[in-house]
Amino acid sequence: MAILSVSNLKKSFGSNLVTNDICVDFQEGELVSIIGANGAGKTTFFNLLTGMIKPNGGTVMYKGADITGKPPYETLKHGLSRSFQVVSLFEEMNVLENISIGVQSALGLRANLFKNFKKNDEIRVRSEEILSQIGLFDKKDFPVGAISHGDRKILDIGMALSNRPETLLLDEPMSGLAKGERSRITDLIEKLRKTTTLIIVEHDMDVVFKISEKILVLHQGAVLAFGDPEAVKRNKKVQAVYLKS
Repeated sequence: MAILSVSNLKKSFGSNLVTNDICVDFQEGELVSIIGANGAGKTTFFNLLTGMIKPNGGTVMYKGADITGKPPYETLKHGLSRSFQVVSLFEEMNVLENISIGVQSALGLRANLFKNFKKNDEIRVRSEEILSQIGLFDKKDFPVGAISHGDRKILDIGMALSNRPETLLLDEPMSGLAKGERSRITDLIEKLRKTTTLIIVEHDMDVVFKISEKILVLHQGAVLAFGDPEAVKRNKKVQAVYLKS
């Protein structure tokens, strides 16, 4: 069953067509990786799915509801959440406080955003559950500025989990990480896939072909190939434009 269905999705910035008539269905419970060269439209595609930008045409359906162009807070309500390629955290706060703000927002408690969570047991318990889930509970009191780049990536994923999403989009979770830190992210993804539909933009081909059930290849804003890893690896068009090495 398709949990997320994209039809004829288009986005241009001036005369630059970035997303060109994308049609693809993502099935519930799958782990799909999106690959493509820089400029292929991968992050723009994520931004369109999550309402960060509005398309020029096409539709995005999530669990049967039309979420095309809906703002991010609306897509979150539907159960669609994401992490970001460039991590943005509250540097002056500790790890637990960062997660708590995300949980508080997910619970709809927006007033006094930076104060309420410190006195709310529901927020604290849920925040500690997330930190345990992502393996950062022992660092909950660490200032964000004192944790590693890998921990920051993991914390950003934790923030995306604050509203208990059914579908999680991860934008280059391995970006800038050393081998050991990549293993931690891979282990977390393997853990999350048991309960969550995952769509991942990633450049690390070793990781992509190891963990993916399906791979979507974008080229110049359009779908070049979509299928299981072996089929994508054998695809002559993909070999010609992307997997040359």
